[in-house]
Amino acid sequence: MGSCLLSTVISVRVPRRLREELERLGIDYAEEIRRFLEQRIREEKTRRIRERLARLRDRIGRVEGNLAAEFIREDREQR
Repeated sequence: MGSCLLSTVISVRVPRRLREELERLGIDYAEEIRRFLEQRIREEKTRRIRERLARLRDRIGRVEGNLAAEFIREDREQR
């Protein structure tokens, strides 16, 4: 069952024929559901991070010039 130290049960009601078909095909539906949920969580976290970054970009605005080059030049001049 994997290396879950703490786990919980999520119950999902599906049509009987769907479960029978999964079993007939030898599909480990519990593992499929776990993988789907893990992927869905990754997608949602990524979506939310992108939204936050977009809001930050809107608040900060566009930075003119090549900021990285300016920082490097400034660092070299201080040495």
